[in-house]
Amino acid sequence: MCRNIRPLNNFAPPASDDEVHAAALQYVRKVAGTTKPSAANQATFDRAVHEIAHLTRHLVDDLVTTAPPKDRAVEAEKARAKARLRYGA
Repeated sequence: MCRNIRPLNNFAPPASDDEVHAAALQYVRKVAGTTKPSAANQATFDRAVHEIAHLTRHLVDDLVTTAPPKDRAVEAEKARAKARLRYGA
């Protein structure tokens, strides 16, 4: 999976439509093997992003969990701390 796709489930506030679209775009880019499709493939590429974003929104909205929602600020700080350990300060 593409490392740029972030988990979207169980966050407070819930994932925005922009976040869902960005994840779908990254997925389609990875599967297609290109970040910018040719003019001949642009419509197909855009349709795939739209459809995957639509399905992703349904998935995220329909998933059920008993865990408390994660805080975006706390999760971002954890990621920064992990990066500092990995790459140095």
